[in-house]
Amino acid sequence: MASDKQNEGKILPMDENKENTTEDGIGLEILQIIKDSQQQHGLRHGDYQRYRGYCSRRLRRLRKTLGFKCGNRHKFTGKKMTVDMLSDNRYSDNRYLLLVLMEAERAWSYAMQLKQEANTEPRKRFHLLSRLRKAAKHGERLEKLCESPRVDAKTKLEAQAYTSYLSGMVRFELQEWKAATEAFNKCKTIYEKLASAFTEELAVLYHQRVEEISPNIRYCAYNIGDQNAMNELMQMRLSAGGGGGMMAEKLEALITQTRAKQAATMSEVEWRGRTVPVKIDKARIFLLGLGDNEAAIAQAANEETKERLYETLLAECRDTIHAVREELKTEAKQRERSDEASGKVSNLQFLHSYLTYIKLWTVVKRNESMAHVLQAKLKEPQTDENKRGPRPQDLIRLYDIILQSLAELSTLQGLEEDHTFQKEVALKMLVYKAYRCFFIAQSYVLVKKWSEALVLYERVLKYAKEVQSKAKSLNNSLKDLPDVQELITEVNAEKYSLQAAAILDTEDAPEAPSQQKVKDNTPLCERLETFHLDPTLVGKQPNLVQFPPDFQPIPCKPLFFDLALNHVAFPSLDDKVEQKGKGGLTGYIKGIFGFGS
Repeated sequence: MASDKQNEGKILPMDENKENTTEDGIGLEILQIIKDSQQQHGLRHGDYQRYRGYCSRRLRRLRKTLGFKCGNRHKFTGKKMTVDMLSDNRYSDNRYLLLVLMEAERAWSYAMQLKQEANTEPRKRFHLLSRLRKAAKHGERLEKLCESPRVDAKTKLEAQAYTSYLSGMVRFELQEWKAATEAFNKCKTIYEKLASAFTEELAVLYHQRVEEISPNIRYCAYNIGDQNAMNELMQMRLSAGGGGGMMAEKLEALITQTRAKQAATMSEVEWRGRTVPVKIDKARIFLLGLGDNEAAIAQAANEETKERLYETLLAECRDTIHAVREELKTEAKQRERSDEASGKVSNLQFLHSYLTYIKLWTVVKRNESMAHVLQAKLKEPQTDENKRGPRPQDLIRLYDIILQSLAELSTLQGLEEDHTFQKEVALKMLVYKAYRCFFIAQSYVLVKKWSEALVLYERVLKYAKEVQSKAKSLNNSLKDLPDVQELITEVNAEKYSLQAAAILDTEDAPEAPSQQKVKDNTPLCERLETFHLDPTLVGKQPNLVQFPPDFQPIPCKPLFFDLALNHVAFPSLDDKVEQKGKGGLTGYIKGIFGFGS
């Protein structure tokens, strides 16, 4: 926050800001000022409270610089700009317009802050509407001020567009869709006209504003009754550049509400020849949106968008499986109470198996998509040596996850006796095993282990031919799988390249004299006088010294035992030692009268 206060735009003195008062009149770049301020003071990270603080501080500095204070610290005296005041030369400064603009921005940012907090505290919505109305009121004041003949035409149009935007936001929150559509359309039309009137560099800002408003217009159109707008909103939600912030929340709520209405008519689903009733609302909503999500993934513009859509689909699927699992627990408790025992898989358990199948197969397709991207990058030449590029080990990991998911598919409850399903899963595992084995061979080629790589290539061909032989009875099982014939062609080409590389590697190896190739296990420190060609010296474990060293005999330190001490007779020292007299009262009396001496 301290850095914000230091970096905020400085207010120029009155005489230095006259350049904004041109021959055409007073001018103010409203949209440019708003966007720059928002990006520099919090809105890049969605921090509306920080931006509101900036607007308050800038308002205080503006009032102080312009001498346009509202009373003093002891008493408030309202002071507002009017159109008549702008006709006076003393107020012919665009900063008086900026004053009103900052008031509107402060109220708007406070409303957006309350919008974020209203998710956990619903009563703040009333305060939110109050601040939005306040922002729209300041916008109307700005538009009236710009009606002055001293204000140029461009500023007038921008003020009208800004006021229409704030008014549309108020109507949008009040769910007055028709009025909101009219306000947003007016704002959009003005910005489009301004964009067409200026150069491409200046028009970029206006086009960005139009793109921000478009989702709001489509959302209002859908709520009015335009069904085509729903399709457009779905595409915006699934695309990478969909509406963010408040609009994103509205879109999610709209899609959930629409699917919930459609789910009321959905009662059952058919899979693997069995019809299962669907009574859980969350499962109904998920199954209704499954087709739309899969279509959006197929139409994704780039791999990043596709990856994000896969993650969204998997998250929804996990939530649905969790809801079904909770119902399964309740069903199991009811069976325990009634002591019912049936060998047939229940409808709810079969629905759980179907949802698990969708989740696992989505994981397979997502990892396969990621593998295609890595494979394409693996074939590209590496330009930057310092940057780590993709390696075959990365692809091996992806195919390991695919095989693990397919192994879980074969253990789904209710499908143990479905031999056709088990054969399809086994065939798919063979296909992905072939691809996994191919990239393991590629990793061996990189470390020049030619024989191991050749054996693995042969294993790939074995898997591929086995797939082709089994696929004749299962014609529809390979339509979603990678082409095995392309893999066979690539493996044959790699085999020839491997054999040629192995021959060249053998020929390039220099032949050392036979006397220098004598293997000697003697450490280097003990044979410094003789030269031997020892390749282990440049390896990971060179034989330089013997460690740990061998034990060597050393002389033992002698121990001395004093045995004569026990036979020595020392002279008596009793006469040398002072004897202590007897104590007590008798001894004291004898001492006085001299009896003791």
